[in-house]
Amino acid sequence: MSFRTVVITKQSKISYKNRFLVVKQASDERYIHLSEIDTIIVDSISVSISTYLLKELSANKINIIFCDEKHNPFGELSSYYSRHNTSKKIKEQIAWKRINKDELWKMIVKNKIMNQALLLRKVNIEKYDLLLGYEKEVITGDKTNREGHAAKVYFNALFGNDFVRNNDDSINAALNYGYAVLLSTINKEIVSNGYLTTLGIHHKNEFNEFNLTCDLMEPFRVIIDNFVYYNMKRELNKDYKLDIVNIFNNTYKYGNKNYTLKDIIKIYVKTALESINDQKKYKEFIYNEG
Repeated sequence: MSFRTVVITKQSKISYKNRFLVVKQASDERYIHLSEIDTIIVDSISVSISTYLLKELSANKINIIFCDEKHNPFGELSSYYSRHNTSKKIKEQIAWKRINKDELWKMIVKNKIMNQALLLRKVNIEKYDLLLGYEKEVITGDKTNREGHAAKVYFNALFGNDFVRNNDDSINAALNYGYAVLLSTINKEIVSNGYLTTLGIHHKNEFNEFNLTCDLMEPFRVIIDNFVYYNMKRELNKDYKLDIVNIFNNTYKYGNKNYTLKDIIKIYVKTALESINDQKKYKEFIYNEG
């Protein structure tokens, strides 16, 4: 099973040879077998990539994320077809019933708010009880927007009343980097299951290529928030970014078993998507989320 995240931060030439990723930097040359690689992060604009490598990465369902000159993720490689019955899955996705999508969104929001509340309790912040109240008030489709109310309380409680989401500061930079890696990880699993990232269950922005991803990633954001909270005074440098990337190799409890975060995301995405058309899977999804 693939497990390694490769981060390239220096001027390099990366290519493919006999099932290996080849990374050349000056006089140094390293080989990593593709079977070991889950994700590649190209954190430099001075990297040359062979098209044959890109083809092989796509064929092997290896995620590759590209960063800009400010070292922020801006794009990724995603293959057209990662499953033999993609057209069937897309037809199912288009035909998803509104009530089923609303029920799934309800469960996602409830779990997101519960995870936020648990983090506040962990760091001894009194707003924990208020978020629990919001969680209990979530209805089908979250038509009363408990998610939005909870988010405002949560971020100000966690990072201070002066904190404004998406301001240009070190906390937001770290959150955005972590969320970008999370989004890419979930993109990979959605495509691997044969679905389109653009057709969401709640997010519907016509300019967003990742509406479904933005839906499914919500309960996992708190894992990034937790890490950033305990590293608030750090600048987003190379070492900090590597620490954020390594979060996805950490082990967590899910459905009464221990998995790495990457494996949890794999199980979660598959079960969540299946649950929309299969009530048996829907019950399994609720069980695992709980």
